[in-house]
Amino acid sequence: MDFWQGLMTLTLIHLLAAAAPGPDFALVTRQSLVYGRQAGLLVSLGISLGLAIHITYSAAGLAAAVAHSATWMKVIKLGGGIFLLYLGIKGLRAQPQSPTQNGSGLQHLPASATKQVLTGFLCNALNPKAPIYFLSLFTLVLSPNMPWLTVAIYGMWIMVLQLFWFSAVTLFFTHTSIRTRFLAIGHWIDRAFGVAMVALGIRVLTASDR
Repeated sequence: MDFWQGLMTLTLIHLLAAAAPGPDFALVTRQSLVYGRQAGLLVSLGISLGLAIHITYSAAGLAAAVAHSATWMKVIKLGGGIFLLYLGIKGLRAQPQSPTQNGSGLQHLPASATKQVLTGFLCNALNPKAPIYFLSLFTLVLSPNMPWLTVAIYGMWIMVLQLFWFSAVTLFFTHTSIRTRFLAIGHWIDRAFGVAMVALGIRVLTASDR
C-alpha cells in the first residue's frame, strides 16, 4: 500500500470510527449544548491530543502487547471505567440554573480551559477499546519498513481528522437554532449524559476480558 492509499484508508476508517457513538461523542455533545462553543472546541482539542498516546504506542509496536496483556487491559479498563463514572456522577448532580445567570442562557464553564482540554484528553486516552482499534488500524496500513516520517504524518493526520470531526459536531450543536431548543433543559442534558457515562463506566468495569 503506497502513501496515498494508506492516507485515504486511514481517513475513511477513522472518520467512520469517530462518528460512532461513544464517550468522546457524548462528552463533546454535552459540553457544546450545556456550556457552549468554547467548551465543545476545548474538549475536542483534548480528545484529539489524547490520540497521541494511542498513536505513539501503536507506531512503536506496543499495541499488540497491550491488547493481549491481561494486566495492561485490566489497568486500562479500571482507569477508563472510573473516569467514566466520575464524569457520570458529575452529570447526575447537575442542577437547574436561571437563564439570567448568563447572558447567553448557557451555564458558565465549570473549569478552566486547561481542565476542559484535560477532560477531553483523559476521556480519549483512557478508552479501553482504543488499543484494539489502533492495533487493527495500524496493522492495516503500516509495514515494518515504513519510514518514520510517513508514520508521523499518518499519526498527525488522524489527530487532525479527530479535531475536524468533533469541531464540526460542536459547531452543529451550538448553532443558534439548535442551541436555543436546549437552553431550558441544560441540567436534563447533564443528567442524561450522567446516566450514559455511568452505564458505560459500569459496562467497562464489568466487561469480560475475552
